[in-house]
Amino acid sequence: MNGILASHQIEALVRDHAIMLEDDLVPDQIQPASLDLRLGDRAYRVRASFLPGPERRVQDRLKGVQLHEIDLSAGAVLEVGCVYIIPLLENLALPGELSASANPKSSTGRLDVFTRVITDNAREFDQVPNGYHGPLYMEVSPRTFPIIVRKGSRLSQIRFRKGSSILSDSALEDLHVKETLVTSHDPYIAHGISLSIDLKGSEDGLVGYRGKRHTGVIDVDLKAQQDAENFWEPIYAKGSGPETGSIILDPDQFYILVSNEAVHVPPNYAAEMVPFDPLVGEFRVHYAGFFDPGFGHSSAGGKGSRAVLEVRSHEVPFILEHGQTIGRLVYEKMLERPKTLYGEIATSNYQGQGLKLSKHFKS
Repeated sequence: MNGILASHQIEALVRDHAIMLEDDLVPDQIQPASLDLRLGDRAYRVRASFLPGPERRVQDRLKGVQLHEIDLSAGAVLEVGCVYIIPLLENLALPGELSASANPKSSTGRLDVFTRVITDNAREFDQVPNGYHGPLYMEVSPRTFPIIVRKGSRLSQIRFRKGSSILSDSALEDLHVKETLVTSHDPYIAHGISLSIDLKGSEDGLVGYRGKRHTGVIDVDLKAQQDAENFWEPIYAKGSGPETGSIILDPDQFYILVSNEAVHVPPNYAAEMVPFDPLVGEFRVHYAGFFDPGFGHSSAGGKGSRAVLEVRSHEVPFILEHGQTIGRLVYEKMLERPKTLYGEIATSNYQGQGLKLSKHFKS
């Protein structure tokens, strides 16, 4: 049987030393279908991003691109536009039948902090091959706001899987009929289920936020500490006329928008947003793509949760219109049902959400 490992199975990997920890687990580090990854006590500012490639260790490649070393023990600022490589507190010794993939946490993506996990011998980012034994590193690059991080900060998460468990389009159609995966009468299903953009907005016409430049720093470990107006410019729906329900994405600007549909993830499944689909436009959508079992689902106190979308245009201005397809969700089977679902844990910051900034900002 193939599928994504649930929280109690991840706990077993820790007990069996398939996940090796330099520091003990913190209480909420294991999520229903993933493990939060923690930064170590050193960061290395590098000239450029890189992949080590076959038969090459990350530590060896660092020697040729490292600019300077930063002590994270007491906290340090990571600057916008800079690239950092940070060893993680978690190492892996996976059995041969298990692989893994990583993704930024929701709160990380909503700050426009670009993160990717790297392994030794890696040919691609965020992918851990079957049976990998070795250290994990994270590439971190703040794109809009400078951030404060420290040893133990959690910017990314990792899922473990046995075999391939992505639902085919026909299986996805069947599951949608049973579970209403997205609140659309006739969703487009092709290599995943499509999501569209909401540009009509709430009663006050708010449709999203655009990140400001040259702001103060954000401490990634502190909740509800920042005033949103110091970091974000609200975007409102336009009035009557031909441009009603549309916005123009400016190149190299960062936007927080929201899906038109509410999303449901049944307890025996996990979902992931495809981070960039060139078929829907010249922009990147959703840095943070993991949706845990129970997200927006009635069994975990949800009544449908919108997908908050981190959007950045590429190269040219791009017009988005209300209802335009903006991304795809792929669903995978869980190997077993998690004992606790998203919405039933303390870190369920985004259950039942609409348009919402990250947890770092005051309501």
